Amino acid sequence: MANTTDQKLMTNDTNYHIDIQQASSMAMPVSDEELTCWAITALKTHYQSAELTLRLVDVDEITQLNDQYRKKNKKTNVLAFPAAHPEHVVLDYPFLGDVILCPQVLEEESIASSQLLSHHWAHIVIHGVLHLMGYDHIQTDDEIKMQALEIELLKTLGIPNPYEADSIE
Repeated sequence: MANTTDQKLMTNDTNYHIDIQQASSMAMPVSDEELTCWAITALKTHYQSAELTLRLVDVDEITQLNDQYRKKNKKTNVLAFPAAHPEHVVLDYPFLGDVILCPQVLEEESIASSQLLSHHWAHIVIHGVLHLMGYDHIQTDDEIKMQALEIELLKTLGIPNPYEADSIE
């Protein structure tokens, strides 16, 4: 786990609460406002109100979480942990869960793929939030649906399709 202290920022857009936890030692290349915008872009497809956490962590923490929960002892760019709470619990804002992001891995991937860093961040934040909403890419049909929605949402933000080679800067 990171040795840094979490810095929490709760953003309230009246309908959406995004808790941003900064636990990474890396300077953030994107703003809290951008992170919030990208998360809400995905949320609006299925929820009129919702709450979630975006946690930004170092490589050690994401590797440990990936090993513990997915049995993959390697770093990754994003992990999503959907919330599980009893059905009888009624929340003002449905809590969807946590999206864990690793800024260092996102930067490495952006450089390797020659994508704009902010475009890659937007894509992966949306990807993680979609996982909280039940989307996955284990089966080919599900992967096609998830990617199509990612492409559509990114397009609304003026971001090209990350799955096409000619969208790379």
